[in-house]
Amino acid sequence: MSTTIGSEPDARPAEGKAVEGEAAERKVPEGEAVVGEDGLGRCVWAVSHPLNQQYHDTEWGLPVRGEQALFERITLEAFQSGLSWLTILAKRPAFRTAFDAFDPAVVAAYTDDDVARLMGDAGIVRNRAKIEAARGNARAVLELRHHGGLDRLIWSHKPRRTPVPRTVSEVPTRTAESKALATELRSYGFRFVGPTTGYALMEAIGMVDTHLVGCHRRGTSGEHDV
Repeated sequence: MSTTIGSEPDARPAEGKAVEGEAAERKVPEGEAVVGEDGLGRCVWAVSHPLNQQYHDTEWGLPVRGEQALFERITLEAFQSGLSWLTILAKRPAFRTAFDAFDPAVVAAYTDDDVARLMGDAGIVRNRAKIEAARGNARAVLELRHHGGLDRLIWSHKPRRTPVPRTVSEVPTRTAESKALATELRSYGFRFVGPTTGYALMEAIGMVDTHLVGCHRRGTSGEHDV
């Protein structure tokens, strides 16, 4: 994935796009929140597969704090580039095993033999550039400990206001804050962290609330006024 503004793909869960398996046959129109059989409104991307719905209902958009948890999110967002988020969700248990629970100190010490091990692990996404970026990003996380830490850096870019999207088309893919976040991360040596990936991270960890207005999860982060 390029981190230049002009070419970076949208890194958020794919809104309304077909995904692998049975759910691919369900055509979900782009628009407002979709009301399910349980009577609850959800973001369009959440209804495309049970894994997406579980992630949406229990995790996406809730505040995430702490170095190790944030390093995991950054790493997974980077691996998602060019793929569906569903692919990453399905492989997340294998990623956690392969990358030693995303302990930055452990990943930072990976050798070329570890890179080769990961390239041979069919349970994860085998992309050498992304694997090597994860190792480099872990080393950047350790360096950040001398500059306030990863948690401080990321959350310092929380915007004062959050979007209030009624439809998918009203959800931003990048903002001035995500561009600033990506720029600061890159200044410490992070890779695969462009403005769009940065915004997807901000959505996932609750810094912004882009649940659609008709979604039952809207406002659950507690980080912004409903």
